[in-house]
Amino acid sequence: MVRMTKLGRRAAPSALAALALLGLCALPAQAEGTQPTYSADVPAKITTPDSVDTRIGTLRFQNGVPDAATSKLVYDHLDFSRGVEAFLQGMPATSVRAVCNGIEGAGAKANQGIAITEDLMDARTLFLTPNTTTVYALTCLDLNAGPMVLEVPTGVLGPVDDAYFRWVTDIGLTGPDAGRGGKYLFVPPGFKGEVPTEGYFVKQPRTNTLLVFFRVFVKDGDIAASVAHAKAGTNVYALNATTESGETPKAAFVNISGKKFNTISANDFSFYDELNQVVQAEPVDFLDPDKVGLFASIGIAKGKPFAPDARMKAILTDAVAVGNATARTIVTDSRDPRTKFYPDRQWFTPFVGGSYQFLDGAERLLDAQTMFFYYATGITPAMSYAKVGSGSAYAGAFKDAKGNALDGGKTYKVTLPGPVPANEFWSFVVYDNQTRSLLETDQKTAGVDSHHPGLKTNTDGSVTIWFSPKAPVGQEDNWVQTMPGKGWNTLLRLYGPLEPWFDKSWKPGDIELVE
Repeated sequence: MVRMTKLGRRAAPSALAALALLGLCALPAQAEGTQPTYSADVPAKITTPDSVDTRIGTLRFQNGVPDAATSKLVYDHLDFSRGVEAFLQGMPATSVRAVCNGIEGAGAKANQGIAITEDLMDARTLFLTPNTTTVYALTCLDLNAGPMVLEVPTGVLGPVDDAYFRWVTDIGLTGPDAGRGGKYLFVPPGFKGEVPTEGYFVKQPRTNTLLVFFRVFVKDGDIAASVAHAKAGTNVYALNATTESGETPKAAFVNISGKKFNTISANDFSFYDELNQVVQAEPVDFLDPDKVGLFASIGIAKGKPFAPDARMKAILTDAVAVGNATARTIVTDSRDPRTKFYPDRQWFTPFVGGSYQFLDGAERLLDAQTMFFYYATGITPAMSYAKVGSGSAYAGAFKDAKGNALDGGKTYKVTLPGPVPANEFWSFVVYDNQTRSLLETDQKTAGVDSHHPGLKTNTDGSVTIWFSPKAPVGQEDNWVQTMPGKGWNTLLRLYGPLEPWFDKSWKPGDIELVE
């Protein structure tokens, strides 16, 4: 008999439990199949079945705990899905990195060199959807070296974007210098030193890497004059830097016309190496925590080596293939009706709602963002929502009037009603579907524009342009060459778009197959 004191009575349950363990007494057992005293009405929707078939395989659980095979399936899928998302979300960063790597490999080093197309652009150089009618000047800045000064000439047009292709400022006609030229001072993120303001347009971006590019318009066909103008007014140097003679250093100009090099980011496993290069070069918080966490979840983190094991490398190799297919599908076969300029035309735009940030109120338009950065480079408000008479407007097409992919072995035509609402000029340029760079043909310009001296206008003021391997008889000056066996797409550009473009009282015809 156990003696029960006042203290003992409070401790009795514990004592009984101890005796039960010694076999000296037994506690009452819960009858099998009866409800616990404290039970809930548990809906089936909050529980996990013992087995469930899914697209990644059969998942099995023992009283809610996944077995070893299920855990492996789940983690493989999680790493794969994050790898796909890292491709889609990382493209803006790798695209900037690829351009900077490309022009540096061509001789234009960051903070020192300026790449320039002295004889315009052609298909030998790989760029995402460039034009072939204006002189380009490009340079990359690395603010790890400290504040940098960029001098720009008068009358140019272009943006400065950060390492994630976020807009920092426009320069030239749509920038704070308003086309008058001037000096821009770029201050590193987190910089605490004194910054002069007088005489500079001062900007402090979120990243160390900046991509600068602008276009110099060619007037009266005089390319050499445009190049000379760009060289005379463009420079880049460290703030307060001087030569031994006390002068401001001069950047080296590198002619990239006709040079064979690549500026397009990878669609295979090396994409993740490019992304890691960006993460290591930038401040740890150059992106929001969600993206930093996404990249870290697949092994890409600031200050750490990116060294995936064989399992992870195999998963990411699959992930980049699916990511690439996803981006390509979004570009060529968008399911968002808002990407169409007109409901009865094939012409598309990634700038849904005119937002260069791909925003619709509080919503980030993820597919529109992917569409742009897979297809193009350089982001600026002047691209997405140009002002009447300035900036530039773009419309792309991968399909003909019947919705079929454009075939380089066939003949097509498109008619632009007159007058075409462009204050400066309009142009068509054709691109290779595979590279998204200029289509390789025997035609250097890979397109045609309204400055072409022999361009024919129809009697009603409209203009018809032909796309085919060989020029239709009598249409040589209105013809753009395509290549059999190559898929192609085109961009219609309007420089200085006018009101009929914005109110949609003017619209281009679709590209029509000529049987």
